[in-house]
Amino acid sequence: MRVALMVTCINDALYPETGKAVTRLLRRVGVEVEFPQAQTCCAQPMVNTGYLDEAVPVVRTFVSAFEGYDAIVTPSGSCAGSVRHQHALVAGRSGDAGLAAAVAETSPKVHELSEFLVDVLGVTDVGAYFPHTVTYHPTCHSLRMLGVGDRPRRLLEQVRGMTLVDLPEAEACCGFGGTFAVKNADTSVAMGTDKVRHVRESGAEVLVAGDNSCLTHLGGLMSRQRAGVRTMHLAEILASTEAAPA
Repeated sequence: MRVALMVTCINDALYPETGKAVTRLLRRVGVEVEFPQAQTCCAQPMVNTGYLDEAVPVVRTFVSAFEGYDAIVTPSGSCAGSVRHQHALVAGRSGDAGLAAAVAETSPKVHELSEFLVDVLGVTDVGAYFPHTVTYHPTCHSLRMLGVGDRPRRLLEQVRGMTLVDLPEAEACCGFGGTFAVKNADTSVAMGTDKVRHVRESGAEVLVAGDNSCLTHLGGLMSRQRAGVRTMHLAEILASTEAAPA
């Protein structure tokens, strides 16, 4: 199986360790992943703000970069949701039958990391060890657009040495929402503050999620509150293999 890593803009620019963690993790479970150098943005920021025409060349670049792969893995429910649900809208609006056909071929092959591990590889125990108390935030796109359900929790439950605690009001939005956080800053901060309160109530040392965009928002709020909770992407925890004590 030929597999590509769709690293996403935010990980490429701000969180390169997440992309490296995905690569280490997939290699550990027997998958050699490739990194197409031509990849750029998935076009989600443009589509979400109504610039569908401007998104056409971005989608065209995407299908060209990932052409020929059997599976495309991304550490982002948000970006996976964009490709699987928004690219067809952009291609249809363009009137380009060739682009529409390429999107129909490529989009279904895009998998959020937990989907790929659980559904495609049939793996829940990836051999991880992480001796900390963790709580999981299901991000909106992964939860509502992709329907990843309990797949991330099933993976986390198999991590040795880790205590996974429930997050109160887990399915409530964190308030980030991409450009929503810029255009509606007060509302975004209020929603994030509610989420942070629940994170602190959980007693967790680490907040984990499948999207670094949401973790950036929540991490910033927790830093300002000196909450003493750090954020980590799901891939980084699953890639952790610290030697267990004898």
